[in-house]
Amino acid sequence: MTDRQNRVGSKFGGGGVASAQNAERDRKERLRELALESIDLAKDPYLMRNHLGTYECKLCLTLHTNEGNYLAHTQGKKHQQGLARRALMEQKKAEALPAASSTALLQKQQKPAKVRIGRPGYQVSKSRDVETNQRCLSFLVEYPECSVDVQPRHRFMSAYEQRVEAADKAFQYLLIACDPYETVAFKIPNEPIDKEEGRFSTNWDSDAKKFTLTLFFLNPED
Repeated sequence: MTDRQNRVGSKFGGGGVASAQNAERDRKERLRELALESIDLAKDPYLMRNHLGTYECKLCLTLHTNEGNYLAHTQGKKHQQGLARRALMEQKKAEALPAASSTALLQKQQKPAKVRIGRPGYQVSKSRDVETNQRCLSFLVEYPECSVDVQPRHRFMSAYEQRVEAADKAFQYLLIACDPYETVAFKIPNEPIDKEEGRFSTNWDSDAKKFTLTLFFLNPED
């Protein structure tokens, strides 16, 4: 309690005239006591106790020696202005969110869904080169319903990338894809493929809508 009895310039028995400094100290003390009664610090998102045992205000980036000092800070001008700025920022975000969500939903609705029409017809043939004795695989896949501006694509996939069957390192997969058909995968030996000219080739017949891929495996001694 502030001693108002023995201030300089005051009469004995009178309350005395409080200085501006003492009045400000009393005001902060009253605010601190009011805050202690009405504020639950456990729910304050901006209060953080650091490893030194002091308290930090994450909103204002200030340090405080104890909870009472922090509570007095929360009633001050700087903290209140910080709360007002944060509330305004959150309000702007909330107003912008529905518009962004509506735009995303509209774009999703306007984007046509891809319709798959099943697995394409295909043929696989095996042979050997009479001169090099290299094993050869040739794949012919038919896409009669594909668009004129679409061309089939292919890639090789290891056994560990797929999730359809147990991985076997002795095999790899050749994938051939072309919308709107399902992607087809061919299981082939996991052996080096000859990439020299004439040993690996692809061809897309846009008139007949047929895709051909031919590959040769390297001989073990190569």
